[in-house]
Amino acid sequence: MNKISCIAIDDEPLALGLMVSYIRKTPFLELVGQFDNPIDAMDFLQGNQVQLIFLDIKMPDLTGVEFARTLNEDNKVIFTTAYDKYAVEGFQLHALDYLLKPISYEVFLNSVNNAKKHFDLLRSLSPDESLNPDENFLFIKADYQIHRIEYDDILYLEGLKDYIKLYTASLPNPIVFHATLKSAEEKLPTDKFMRTHRSFIVSLNKIKTIERDHILFGDKRIPISKQYKPGFDNFIKKKFL
Repeated sequence: MNKISCIAIDDEPLALGLMVSYIRKTPFLELVGQFDNPIDAMDFLQGNQVQLIFLDIKMPDLTGVEFARTLNEDNKVIFTTAYDKYAVEGFQLHALDYLLKPISYEVFLNSVNNAKKHFDLLRSLSPDESLNPDENFLFIKADYQIHRIEYDDILYLEGLKDYIKLYTASLPNPIVFHATLKSAEEKLPTDKFMRTHRSFIVSLNKIKTIERDHILFGDKRIPISKQYKPGFDNFIKKKFL
C-alpha cells in the first residue's frame, strides 16, 4: 500500500495529540512528524518529503494561513481549527479540506479518504499528463476528477502562479487546476491558441471583438501586452480582407 506521508501542526497539546492518534490508526497514513509551532515544521520540510499537512490556523508567531502560503505544490493541507471564519481564505489556498474542532474520527476519516483519492489520482497520471492534448481535446485533472475538454469549447486560460483558470463556452464557472501557463502554452496547439499576456492564453477561434489592446470575451477584457503584440498583430493581418 502506498502510504501518504503526514505531519500535524497545532500549538494545543491535546488537539495535536488527538490528530496524531487519528493519523496513526489510519492504515494509509504515515506520521513523519508532529510540531507545536509552524517554524519548526518549516525547518523539517526543508529536508523531508511530506505530502499532507494537518494544520491548525490560530497559532502565535505564524498563523496556519500564513504558513500555508509558504508551501510548495507538493504539500497539501487539511486545516484543523475551532474558527470557521477562516474557511473561505483556507479554500482560496486550495486546501483539501477544512475541519472544525472538535473533530471526530468519523469526520477525520471522511476527509482523509477524499485526500487519498486525490493522491491516488496523482499517482495514476504522470506529471506530463495534466495537459495531454489530442487532435481535438485535452484532459485536465481538477477537483478529484479528470475532465475532457474540447478545444472548440475553450475561450481562454488565465494563469495564477501555479494554477490555471480555464474558461469555456459551455460551463458557467472556470475549471481551476494545478499547472503553469508556460506548460499549457507548450502543449496547446499553436494554430488554435496564442499567448497574449504573461497571464493569458486565448483561443484564436473564439475571438469575436478586439478593442485597442484588449480582446473581449463578454465582460472580460483580455490584455494584449507589448511582448506578445507583434505575434498577435501578425495573426490578425493574415485574417484581414
